[in-house]
Amino acid sequence: MCGKLYVVATPIGNLADFSYRAVEILKKVDLIAAEDTRHVKMLLQHYAINNKLLAVHQHNEEKAAPGLIEKMKQGLNVALVSDAGTPLLSDPGMPLVKLAKQQGIEVSPIPGACALIAALSVSGLPVTRFVFEGFLPRTSSARKTFFTARENETATWVFYESSHRIKASLEDLAQVISVDRRIVLARELTKLYETVVNDSLANVLQRVKDDANMQKGEFVVLVEGAVIEKHTAEITDEQKRILLVLMKECSIKTAVAMAVEITGARKKVLYQAALQLNEQ
Repeated sequence: MCGKLYVVATPIGNLADFSYRAVEILKKVDLIAAEDTRHVKMLLQHYAINNKLLAVHQHNEEKAAPGLIEKMKQGLNVALVSDAGTPLLSDPGMPLVKLAKQQGIEVSPIPGACALIAALSVSGLPVTRFVFEGFLPRTSSARKTFFTARENETATWVFYESSHRIKASLEDLAQVISVDRRIVLARELTKLYETVVNDSLANVLQRVKDDANMQKGEFVVLVEGAVIEKHTAEITDEQKRILLVLMKECSIKTAVAMAVEITGARKKVLYQAALQLNEQ
């Protein structure tokens, strides 16, 4: 019988945010694959978990994954944890999970803390649709290119940023999108100095510049989606009046065909206008 791979979420700050199930899983598995064994030891000591640790991080995970797969094939159960939060979300673990799935090994999630979801839940921004972008590029030019590509994204978009780049990243953002766009800066979530600021980009950036403490810690940044205004296709007021009258009496297709004959306007333009008028 093959063992199982458990993907275990750990607290992002407050140690009390660890689930009973997660504690039990880490106690019963044969091996814990951790991003940083020194960091995870503090969590394990807090919950009196004495288990074998193996370092699996971004620099060795490709080489470490096959060996762990072999252990699971021999019947051992393995837990995968990152330093904080849910593994694979901007953390190591993908090679191991991918290989386990390919080899037919059961992969079971042990849900818990996640900075992305925690920030979304308190942001006050729309969360029905959101785009998670992970960590930003390190250079200013690459960040601006990144922001430009997402300027017209209509869903809320989210990224992580470090303390030593948060100010520069917000400055780059302000050079690409409107400073009136609402953003949320979630800092040190679940920790002693937890701060969540919901304001215009201009005001948030100014607060970060003015307060050195607002440049410390770990950050989740959420950007309000762009509002794309719908414009009726370019037709004259008279063409619009004729189109509206015809649409009251017949189908859009027939109304457009008749409007083309009456006004001489292009069929494609009138058809687009008719569709937009029909939605109003």
